[in-house]
Amino acid sequence: MIASTLLGTEPPRLPSRVLVRVGDLFGITEGTIRTALSRMVANGELAADDGSYELSGPRLLDRQTRQTTSRKATRHRWHGAWLMAIVVSERRDASARAELRGALEAARLAELREGVWLRPDNIDVLWPGVVGEQCTVVHARDVDPSLAPRLWPLDAWAKQAGELRSEMSELVAPLEAHDTDALADGFVVSAAVLRHFQADPLLPEELLPRAWPGTQLRSEYDRFDAAYRALLREYFRIL
Repeated sequence: MIASTLLGTEPPRLPSRVLVRVGDLFGITEGTIRTALSRMVANGELAADDGSYELSGPRLLDRQTRQTTSRKATRHRWHGAWLMAIVVSERRDASARAELRGALEAARLAELREGVWLRPDNIDVLWPGVVGEQCTVVHARDVDPSLAPRLWPLDAWAKQAGELRSEMSELVAPLEAHDTDALADGFVVSAAVLRHFQADPLLPEELLPRAWPGTQLRSEYDRFDAAYRALLREYFRIL
């Protein structure tokens, strides 16, 4: 809960009293929140300063960067080129393979076959260091566009996007009506939508199914998020 709250805050820093207040939404006691804050500081996930807490761990900061990028969904015009990451490191233990898989999936590449990952060259990819250590990255053109539905679960993503749009639709009116009872459910739905954005492969229009819901989901989330944050600020002031 603490991580999700800070991940959705720009900059990712809040006073402890606000984090305690968010815990109240879920029936989490102040003592439990403060214990969790202390442990997160000890683990290097948070930095404490003058009664406030800020994300500091590289894992959470990277996650916030991906979350922000996913919500913006910036894509370039696609000219048919693909990026391909080919594993060249011969001896890798299980942890190295798992780290590479996680990094490539976070970069929105899909595995064509063992050791070969690719995606359309239509977004700015920030290559983690582990990719450079284990792979060579090349550009390719002779890739069959019909592979896209096999490489990415597009139908499943679209289906879940529809479900999230329905959940937001049910909550946006109570949020805009300043019903604080909607805040807990709003928190859960907001976190789910932000996670779903990160699973969007951000493919070019030419490779997406018809009526792809990505744009509608983001547009509706903007309204939902504005209502949610306005009510959350009002809730924080009632202290």
